[in-house]
Amino acid sequence: MKRNKIVITGAAGFIGSRLAKEFIKSGQEVVLVDKLSHFETRSQISRIYQDTENTNRIDRKDFNFWLVENQSSCKYIFHLGACTNTYEMNKEYLLEMNTHYSMNLWKIAAQNKIPFIYASSAAIYGNGEEGYDDRISPNVFKPLNPYGLSKQLFDNWVLNHSEADRPPIWAGFRFFNVYGFGEKHKGKMSSVFRHAFDQIYESGKLKLFRSHRFDIEDGLQKRDFILVDDIISLLLGLTIKSIPNGIYNLGTGHAKSFIELANSVFRVMGKKKNIEFIDTPLEIRKNYQYFTEANMEKLRSVGFKNEFTSLEKGSEIYWNKAENEFSLSPITQRG
Repeated sequence: MKRNKIVITGAAGFIGSRLAKEFIKSGQEVVLVDKLSHFETRSQISRIYQDTENTNRIDRKDFNFWLVENQSSCKYIFHLGACTNTYEMNKEYLLEMNTHYSMNLWKIAAQNKIPFIYASSAAIYGNGEEGYDDRISPNVFKPLNPYGLSKQLFDNWVLNHSEADRPPIWAGFRFFNVYGFGEKHKGKMSSVFRHAFDQIYESGKLKLFRSHRFDIEDGLQKRDFILVDDIISLLLGLTIKSIPNGIYNLGTGHAKSFIELANSVFRVMGKKKNIEFIDTPLEIRKNYQYFTEANMEKLRSVGFKNEFTSLEKGSEIYWNKAENEFSLSPITQRG
């Protein structure tokens, strides 16, 4: 049987839906894996898939069985599905959804020689005290929450396999702070960009968490913000030109402050700057990240030369795509 199916888990999610849409546009046969109800209840996602043909939708709970039966037709597996709720404290649930589920798919891909690309997370780096270097063993990092731990466990498990027990082509990507059109359904877990657009649209004002560290001023907390379009471009390119098997950071490599983000969003919305600083909630204050920045040397060293979209340009791209979506009530800010 010809290997002609591109399989995408998390296809009703933020990154998965955007990737699936691009493969569909190029004429690929795409298998969409997720909780089936998500395809209908998430308005932005349902619009992405309007008038699409050449797709097959599989419920995530049935996917293992489907994959065993159809492995010979699978050209690539992009495993982007996971519980991404960083407030989720049920470790067993996260282990099942993010770690064990991924292990099962990996085993099937390895046994049947299916290229396997998966989403790791920058959450494994914790507060960054050991840096953000993807060339270091994942064991040394200390995730701040069970979500980060679930991703770290899978990265460790993957690297402990011999080449003979791995898919012929594989890569894990530690996404940093991803933003862009298609994330509305994430609610509290959506990017600071999305929260900024919502709040400014509704009230003309943006609330940001103040700093609770003496060495960092309010609004100068920094994150590595990467536009989802850049991630999609890289993932699409892997089916044309592969990179050496391994785990890679995927950020811009340049941290930007919340003040810089706010300035950019006010500008593209044509609004006067109006920022209010509020206390970081006690339940997340202890584990709050004040800085993230991807070390991109490993990905650059294997030939990835693309320039990443600047925060300023990314704001414009996002707002131009999302402007007609903003008739919403505000959603609670997430730092």
